[in-house]
Amino acid sequence: MKLSHDKNYPTKHFLDNYDLSKEEIQNILSTIIQLKEAAYQNAIPQLLKSATLAMIFEEPSTRTRVSFETAMTELGGHALYLKPGEIHFGSHEAIKDTAQVLSSMCDGIMLRTEDHELVLNLAKHATVPVFNAMTYYIHPTQGLADVLTMMEHLPQGKTLDDIQVVFVGDSGENGIMSMEHAHLAASLGLNYTIASPAKYSISQAEIEKVNKKMALTGGTLTVTENVEEAVKNADFIIPDVWYYYGYEDEKEERTEAFYPRYQLNMEMLKMAPEHCKAMHCLPANREVEITSEVLDHPTRSLVFQEAENRLHVQRGLLAWYLYPRLKRADEQTKIYYEGKMRAFLDQKLN
Repeated sequence: MKLSHDKNYPTKHFLDNYDLSKEEIQNILSTIIQLKEAAYQNAIPQLLKSATLAMIFEEPSTRTRVSFETAMTELGGHALYLKPGEIHFGSHEAIKDTAQVLSSMCDGIMLRTEDHELVLNLAKHATVPVFNAMTYYIHPTQGLADVLTMMEHLPQGKTLDDIQVVFVGDSGENGIMSMEHAHLAASLGLNYTIASPAKYSISQAEIEKVNKKMALTGGTLTVTENVEEAVKNADFIIPDVWYYYGYEDEKEERTEAFYPRYQLNMEMLKMAPEHCKAMHCLPANREVEITSEVLDHPTRSLVFQEAENRLHVQRGLLAWYLYPRLKRADEQTKIYYEGKMRAFLDQKLN
């Protein structure tokens, strides 16, 4: 354990929104919102002064890297960009060993990777908070950014509990965002609909998992192939990419399965209520899963507000998970050690 950590405060990881209670997510969102207000006043408190975040990226990223690094800096800390091939992560060194070493030098570890088991393994051995910055299973930081965006653009007269969230596209094995929203909906008790072709639909095991928690939180899950029926009462429609890194050989087959019925275009938006908003986690394939007309729409698209909220979410997550663990010396102690070290160095070096 790093010497600057409070050993009496337990290590908590941010791995999957499904694992959190509704109250925990609401507390995190409240932290995010308060820090966003501070940011707009250029008054972000230096809650993480001198703290360090190790950021391991096994996958390419724009929003995740920029948002985590910027948020850490704004809070007074520092972020280290660590890339496999440049560090001994999982190749020349066991994950367990890397976890212990980074835990002794840093205050938190962020991982972006394909293998979900890898982030779980890292968290198992780390003694500092581990942040899941996306796997090919879920994307919890993006999920919180999406919920925050919805909260900021609720239809008139509706609360978060009332809204209808609709995902259109791939919800199968590679449906990262569809799964993420399912997990969040389960924890928050939201009304969530998935519209996918049967071949690319959510598994029965995941349906049972989501419904199990929704039975406690009051959420609802609807799974259908009928996209027209799915969106008719939608407040927010969310697509995701149809093909992924390493799946280029399936591009033609996948496009045929999804296009044009599952493309988020103006025709689909017109099937929904007039207040319905379009979202997308980005990066987007314009004119594929979403059209430029929708993505750039001045009133119907929330895509770029959603992207900005990634920064506000990372800021809140870092504060929530790292701040309580940091030892904070009083001014008398700081003055004592500064005087002691200056006297020692002045004596030895002069």
